Amino acid sequence: MMERTPALGANRKTGSETDSLLNGVSYLASLQDSREVYIYGDRVKDVTGHAAFRNSCRSIARLYDALHDSRHRDTLTAIDRFGCRTHKFFKPSYSAQELSEARDAIVSWARLSYGFMGRTPDYKAAFMASMAAEPEFYAPFNENARKWYALYSSQCLFLNHVLINPPVDRNRPVHEVGDVFVHAVKERDDGIVVSGAKMLATGSAITHATFVAQNSATTLDKEKAKDFALVFIAPMDTPGAKLLCRPSYERNAKSPFDHPLSSRFDENDAVMVFDNAFIPWENVLVYRDPERANSFYGHSRFVNRYNLQSSSRLIVKLDLMAGLFAKGIETNGTDAFRGVQAALGEILGWRNVICALNAAMCLDPEEAPGGTVVPKMEYAHTMRLFGSQCWPSVRNTFEKFLAGSLLVAPSSYEDLLNPDLKPLLEKYYRGSSSSAEERIKLFKLIWDAIGTEFGARHELYEINYSGNQEQIRIDILNGARKNGILDRCIALTEQCMSDYDLDGWKDSTWFWDK
Repeated sequence: MMERTPALGANRKTGSETDSLLNGVSYLASLQDSREVYIYGDRVKDVTGHAAFRNSCRSIARLYDALHDSRHRDTLTAIDRFGCRTHKFFKPSYSAQELSEARDAIVSWARLSYGFMGRTPDYKAAFMASMAAEPEFYAPFNENARKWYALYSSQCLFLNHVLINPPVDRNRPVHEVGDVFVHAVKERDDGIVVSGAKMLATGSAITHATFVAQNSATTLDKEKAKDFALVFIAPMDTPGAKLLCRPSYERNAKSPFDHPLSSRFDENDAVMVFDNAFIPWENVLVYRDPERANSFYGHSRFVNRYNLQSSSRLIVKLDLMAGLFAKGIETNGTDAFRGVQAALGEILGWRNVICALNAAMCLDPEEAPGGTVVPKMEYAHTMRLFGSQCWPSVRNTFEKFLAGSLLVAPSSYEDLLNPDLKPLLEKYYRGSSSSAEERIKLFKLIWDAIGTEFGARHELYEINYSGNQEQIRIDILNGARKNGILDRCIALTEQCMSDYDLDGWKDSTWFWDK
């Protein structure tokens, strides 16, 4: 891929700028390689034409086409410091203004999937952009970092990542589970051979490459886990790399009318297996260095930046949900009820909380290597906390206040086309403010968002998006300790306690009669 990929985009120059961004056609063509994707017992010959992936491929293709669309180009793209046009979040930000512009670019893309595709190409930009700001961290592979940033950003390549070890023998140290966890099994003059599995490769079947590392909850033993201390990038057609996919919600979708979200926005989750896969040195960033593998997650500022991407996407998703709930209660004729209005207010309140955290991440950033800025860590960690609580609360509100009406829908769009059924549906399925067809269409969309297998997966996704629940909270605590926030909180408490003792107030400002 390192040699072939630059040919994917049409390399154009405008003045001193280079523009080789992929478009929809070149993106789809780039997926037609020898990647090993398995689903329902078969190897997929071409993900762009397979019923499990073809519409999600085209949803991503629309993002690439938007990069070239005059209506979106100025919002989405800019020239980086190397003279290359790229998506605004794919390049490092050097000011709060640039962070805000990157956020606007993320939102613009997210609106094309109504917030229901989270691992779009800009997601991994949260990490990849940092390699341009401080490639030295990856020494002796710092030149690899520079080259991968240039390759990635110039075309807006689509990377997925796998950070989590499979849920096997988690009561044992990582280095004791070599039969399952990814590790180096052989070193060659031209690279390394790796084996093992990682999860959860969301959307991986339709990406260009996989980024492999350890997650923040894993600590590698400095002496015993060197073979597991790896960070590397593997093109999807790497021999020995195999994807084992979960069932496809897209393939099971009956029609756009019945499944308007799952039929086109299904980001298939998979387990990535490396079966003696060869990784050339130019794709390696960390090798047999536990200290660096343990620290890269925080040092790369990935946590700071990915929470900007996730919150921007979640705002769009919550906008849709607020609109769906408002239309749902209107068509049910319950929109004037005080309790129902309060429920809509709560959904909007969640939306506003995420918006406020998102704005803080842009407008009050912290300094990062190379003169760059990133969202403050305390804001990013707090976004992880409230982001995991938000979606279950919103989904519960839908289920509580729309209740049985969520199930009052015919089995299929085909019922509406049956002339014998049409009069019955028009009479008994009409909305208070809409026709039967309009009401059914609305509630099919709502059900796909929260009630189908696709909808249930999205709740699981949002709850666990940022890691396990204890780790999310511990990271907030550790960050507060590191940044002095907790010390200031304790100092304020001690100051309050120092105002008085057994004899009364220590300051004559206040009166006290014994």
